Amino acid sequence: MSCLVAFELKIDKFRPEFISKMDFYLETLDRQEKKENENLSVGVILCASKDEQVVEYAMSRSMSPTMVSQYTLKLIDKKLLEEKLKEINDIVEENNNKE
Repeated sequence: MSCLVAFELKIDKFRPEFISKMDFYLETLDRQEKKENENLSVGVILCASKDEQVVEYAMSRSMSPTMVSQYTLKLIDKKLLEEKLKEINDIVEENNNKE
């Protein structure tokens, strides 16, 4: 199974409006670029910082498979990157099982 992934890198802290912007990007990808054999697109928003409660509230009604994560200004550990990619894959599989 494959899907398109949209990454957005923000230089400031997470704001709720980032979710609606990502939803727009994902809808555009799904309508214009997604192939029939691909799953729905997935979004990853990388921010300089985030408040977990604000992220939870912002994402509580969003139907799009999106992940918000904080980044650091150094190379990410390979093991952590693998874990995050597995989380994205799990989200995609969970959404496919709901359909």
